[in-house]
Amino acid sequence: MRFVDIIDKKRENLELSNEEIQFWIDGVVDGSIPDYQTSALLMAIVLNGMTDKETAYLAKAMMHSGDVIDLSSIEGIKSDKHSTGGVGDKTSMALGPMVAACGLKVAKMSGRGLGHTGGTLDKLESIEGFNCFLSEEKFIKQVKEIGVAIIGQTGDLVPADKKLYALRDVTSTVRSIPLIASSIMSKKLASGSDTILLDVKYGEGAFMRTVQEATELANAMISIGNSLGRNTMAMITDMNQPLGNTIGNSLEVIEAIDTLKGKGPKDFTELCMQAGEIMLMQGKICSTKEEARNILQDAVKSGKAFEKFKEMVTYQGGNVKMIEDTTLLPKSKFITEIKCRKEGYVEKIHSEELGILAMLLGAGRAKKEDNINYGVGLKINCKKGDKVTTEDTICYVYHDQELQDEWIERLYEAFLISNTHVENDPLIQKILK
Repeated sequence: MRFVDIIDKKRENLELSNEEIQFWIDGVVDGSIPDYQTSALLMAIVLNGMTDKETAYLAKAMMHSGDVIDLSSIEGIKSDKHSTGGVGDKTSMALGPMVAACGLKVAKMSGRGLGHTGGTLDKLESIEGFNCFLSEEKFIKQVKEIGVAIIGQTGDLVPADKKLYALRDVTSTVRSIPLIASSIMSKKLASGSDTILLDVKYGEGAFMRTVQEATELANAMISIGNSLGRNTMAMITDMNQPLGNTIGNSLEVIEAIDTLKGKGPKDFTELCMQAGEIMLMQGKICSTKEEARNILQDAVKSGKAFEKFKEMVTYQGGNVKMIEDTTLLPKSKFITEIKCRKEGYVEKIHSEELGILAMLLGAGRAKKEDNINYGVGLKINCKKGDKVTTEDTICYVYHDQELQDEWIERLYEAFLISNTHVENDPLIQKILK
């Protein structure tokens, strides 16, 4: 088989076979196919797309390019949830313990943040001593014993994806639904769970800008998951304003804890509840949404959900006193209250800009090697559609350095106040399976 023939075939918009895609991925991993040839094929895929069958072949080949975690020794259905990333997205920290408290096994691998999006691992590491990098054996043992673990990628999972993404990043071939879908799903499939719930975000603060783009990506990932024997569903959710009220690591841990105690923001709580309903039905814990909602609410009200989070923190070496008393979590030197400059209605909150502003405070990374300041960030005090006056606080800024005038102006510009009342958009646009 000659790789140039495979490039030529995709250039002519013909369907690649399973054997041809496997030959490509094997060559990527062992280095026998040079980067310039892989780059040529990537561009042909961007221009001509891939069929559902090709995309599934690619995800499967990438999945098997390295370690695949075997969770079969854990009794029952093992579940996973993945978000495509957003501003203020602390869902895994609340949702994982919540559904685990209802009897579902949650074996989750998460990532770090970059740019305007935050990462679950960074947030959890604001808890002193929390270990995100358990061995595979300890990961499995923890899920067996307490039903939930959230860790970073272990071992040599999906090395083909690392190599392909590095090339895509420098050859302008990132924005391709088949390549994005196979990249995400290869990692989810290699993580070993039986069911996968995808939270595919759209809007200004998300990678997919429109509901249509998010739906296309979600359907591609569902097709991959189901074709490879995993029960896969997706939620399409709005990221045109931050999720919940907080942006920043320890601030988001606190908000997740509040939500586990039944005191979280309305939008974030509802997202966790609807996601929890789906996961409990996927995992055969419940047969209806109503039954699932009832046991989720009971887990929160009884304190079982919060106790499960404390168990997870304890098992992973974290200082549980910080969870019981959140004033012990990292905090900023200063808190600045930002008052609204005019009376009116909140027409738009630019979530991507707020994510960038939080990053500039130190809450995120512009480059992978940047350090995180766990105590800084933003607490948003309004939502789209709210009426505000000059007496109202629109945001609290948690910071260690003096705020520059330019930064403050950018913050004000992130909140569009108009004279016309606008309705808040539904957070969850649709659920797909």
